[in-house]
Amino acid sequence: MTAPILELRQATKKYAGVPAIENIDFALERAEIHALVGENGAGKSTLTKVMAGVVALSSGKMLVEGREVEPRTPLEARHLGIAMVFQENSLVPTMTVAQNLFLGQEKFYNRLRGIYIAAQQFLQSLNFDVAPTTTVSLLGAAKKQMVEIARAVLHNAKVIIFDEPTASLTPEEKKYFFDLVLELKRRGVSIIFISHALEEALQISDRITVLRDGKHVVTDATRSFDRARIVQAMVGRDLSQTLYGRRKQSTRPPGQRVLSVQNLRMAALVKNTSLSIFAGQITGVFGLVGAGRTETFKVVAGVMKRDFFHGGEVLLHGQRVRYLVPAPAVRDGIAYVTEDRKVEGFFETMSIARNIYMGLLAKLGRKRPLLSQREAEAVGETWVKRLNVRAIGKEVKVVELSGGNQQKVVIAKSLVQEPELVIFDEPTRGVDVGAIAEIHQLINRLADEGKAVVVISSYLPEIMALSDRVLVARQGKVVEEFSALEATEEKIMYAAIH
Repeated sequence: MTAPILELRQATKKYAGVPAIENIDFALERAEIHALVGENGAGKSTLTKVMAGVVALSSGKMLVEGREVEPRTPLEARHLGIAMVFQENSLVPTMTVAQNLFLGQEKFYNRLRGIYIAAQQFLQSLNFDVAPTTTVSLLGAAKKQMVEIARAVLHNAKVIIFDEPTASLTPEEKKYFFDLVLELKRRGVSIIFISHALEEALQISDRITVLRDGKHVVTDATRSFDRARIVQAMVGRDLSQTLYGRRKQSTRPPGQRVLSVQNLRMAALVKNTSLSIFAGQITGVFGLVGAGRTETFKVVAGVMKRDFFHGGEVLLHGQRVRYLVPAPAVRDGIAYVTEDRKVEGFFETMSIARNIYMGLLAKLGRKRPLLSQREAEAVGETWVKRLNVRAIGKEVKVVELSGGNQQKVVIAKSLVQEPELVIFDEPTRGVDVGAIAEIHQLINRLADEGKAVVVISSYLPEIMALSDRVLVARQGKVVEEFSALEATEEKIMYAAIH
C-alpha cells in the first residue's frame, strides 16, 4: 500500500497551555475528497492551519508522502504541494484580481497585459465570472471567494484545503465549484473540505472526519453517514429537529410599523425598492448575489448612502431620516450585524470585553467621554454569559476565537446598544450547527420581546425556519412578499430568479 498523501500523528497544538487540538490522527488519501466537520472551536481550523504551515504543532508529527515535514510558513507548505483557501479571504485589496492570482509567481519582467490575458483565460476555464482587471476591494464576498479558489487551483497543489468555500456562493456558483472539485479529484488532487453545510459534505466527499472539543471522534466512509449521525457525533446530542426540520405552524402578528422604505435608489445596486418592517416580527429577506438585499439595509443603517437626488425615503416610526454615517442610526435604535465580520464586525486585536464595550460607546457617543476598564469588563462578562461565548481566557483577542464565537461577539456588540430594529446579514455564515441553534433562539427571542428583526440570508431553509414574512429581492428591488405559512422554497426561488 502507498502512504497517504498527507498524515498527522498524535497532533497536538496548545495555546497558553490549553489544547486547541489534542492527539489527533488524520490521514488524507491520494485523489480523495475528505470532509472535516465539527462545531466552531472543535479544532478544524487549527488542524488545517497546521497542514498549511500557518501554525506549528506543539507535539506530534506531520508526514507528506510518508516523509516527516515541519512547514513553518504557508510558502513552505506550498513548496510541499499544500495550498489552503481560508474562510476569511487573504487577498491584497489594492491589487487587481490578476495580480492577486499571480502574486508570488511573477517573472523577472512582467507585462500587465499578458497577466490579464492569462488570468482571463484561466478564470473562464473555471467558469468563474470575475473580471481580471477589477481591484479586489471592489469585489463582493462571493467574487473574492472565487479568486481565492482560483489562486489555489493555479498553484497546481497536490493537496488543497477549502475552509467554508461555498459560504458566499449562489446555488449556481456552488454547482460550478463542486464540478471543479470533482475535476481536481480526477486530476489526482486530494481535497480537504471544511463546511458547516452538512448536506454538502454528504454530497461531495469520499470520507468524513468529525472533531469535537479538539479531539478526533470518528472517521468513516461518507456512505456510512447521514445528517443525524454527523450532528450526533459533532455535538453529542440530536439537533436535527431544532434547526430546519420543522415547518412553521404559526406566525407572529405584525406590531407597529417601525421602518418604511419608499422608492429607495442607490447607484446600480438598489433600484426603486419599497418595503416595511414591523415590531414583534422576523422579516426574512432572500435574494441571489447582486439582488441588492445587503445594500438596501446598509443604506437604512447609514453604512452606505442612497442617491442624493431621487434617492427615495427612509422613515423610522413615521419620521424621515437620512443617515450619512452609522452613529446617528445607532443612537436612533438601529443595529446592523454585518455579513463580513472580519472586515466590518470587530476589532481584531482587542479583547472580547473591549469589543462589546465599543458597541456601547457607539450608542452613548459624547455622553460617555471617559473609558472605564471596570465597566468594560462587567459589560463584556454579562454578554459573554448571555450569548455563551467560549474562549480560553478573558483577555483573548477576538481574532483568536473560532468563527462562531466571533459571530457571537459581533452580535453582542450590537445588542448591547438595546436597539429597536436589528438587521442580521447572513447571521450564521461560517457557523456550526450548535451555534446556529443558539443564534436562531436569540433571534426568535428578540422578536418575542417586541423588537423588529430583519434576517438577510442566502440559505432558504434558514429563511423558512425563522421568518414570519418573507421579502424576495431581485435585481435591486423587492419584487415579492410571502407570509411564512404560504411560502415554499419553490415559490421563493422562482420569485428570486424570474
